[in-house]
Amino acid sequence: MEGLDLKQMSAMVKVIAEEKNLPEDVVLEVIEAAIAAAWRKDNGDREMNVRAVLNLKTGEAEVFVARTVVEDELAYNPATEIPLKEAGKGAKIEDIVEESHKVTSFGRVASMTAKQVVVQRLREAERDVVLTMFEDKIGTVVTGMVSRVEPKMVHVELGKATGIMPKSEQIEGERYSVGSRIKVFLKNIERDERGARLILSRGNAEFVQYLFTQEVPEIENGTVEIRAIAREAGRRTKIAVMATVPGVDPVGTFVGGRGVRVQAVMNEIGEREKIDIVNWSDNASEYIREALSPAEIVKVDIDGKHAKVFVSEDQQSIAIGKQGQNVRLASKLTGYELDIELAKSAPKKKKQNVEDSLLSAIEETTEE
Repeated sequence: MEGLDLKQMSAMVKVIAEEKNLPEDVVLEVIEAAIAAAWRKDNGDREMNVRAVLNLKTGEAEVFVARTVVEDELAYNPATEIPLKEAGKGAKIEDIVEESHKVTSFGRVASMTAKQVVVQRLREAERDVVLTMFEDKIGTVVTGMVSRVEPKMVHVELGKATGIMPKSEQIEGERYSVGSRIKVFLKNIERDERGARLILSRGNAEFVQYLFTQEVPEIENGTVEIRAIAREAGRRTKIAVMATVPGVDPVGTFVGGRGVRVQAVMNEIGEREKIDIVNWSDNASEYIREALSPAEIVKVDIDGKHAKVFVSEDQQSIAIGKQGQNVRLASKLTGYELDIELAKSAPKKKKQNVEDSLLSAIEETTEE
């Protein structure tokens, strides 16, 4: 067989499996796919459904071409269909029948095709095995090294695997340099026609939540909980927390002595991003007041999932926040659509009434 020694490839299955850290059956499937591709190149066309079987003991291969049985009178595609009269005894319409062919030799072009398939499929299989190792790490923070920076994404090496951090998952204003080590949240393993990829994030809310779980041991023992979190990466994060043990201050627990715990999280995400830690409450009105801090709220009127929040004039801009950020994050945190409105101030007494009272007092003094 020109350029393709099947016996040699059979003997190499175990060696390749050990070298690539792959199961032997996976390597065998790769080689069989290459044999099928080579046979199709020499004897058929792209539409053919071809599978190959390689006997590891003898080094001999056999290919099977699958075709669908169709009615005799119909026009058919010989690459994928076969008339009933040619399908053999017992065949029925829409059955799948296979024709077997012994593999004897391949041409030069077919041999090159087979080798390309082996290289490509082995690379894909190796990557899939590596990615599978990360499946139990989804939802955690891992440390990697920046390997490439592009306008729309950053590539991060994580041991044997490489993940990507799209622009939408980055912290606004953060700069990444090749060779630097960074912490990233392993968000997902995305699979498509191009293969599988690790999707990383530093800009999602879960990244900040995970950082707090590393800094606040009381979360692990259940003394305090994060009930909700809303984030605009690089700008502001709001976290609603509660205590499950009476007498414990949840906000103080997350802030830490002299702010050491919250500062550790800010050191990781950048000083530009502010963090508001507020008390969670099952009372919607109280929860909304907390979520809108540092603004002071006069009154909250709730109608379904909509709430009108009344504030004094000097608190309006604080409640809304720069470019609407405070009210927007508070809305995400609480799940309520919030409208900030000015509270009606108490009517001032007329100046005339004051003057009348003063005249009456003078008159009473004169009479005495």
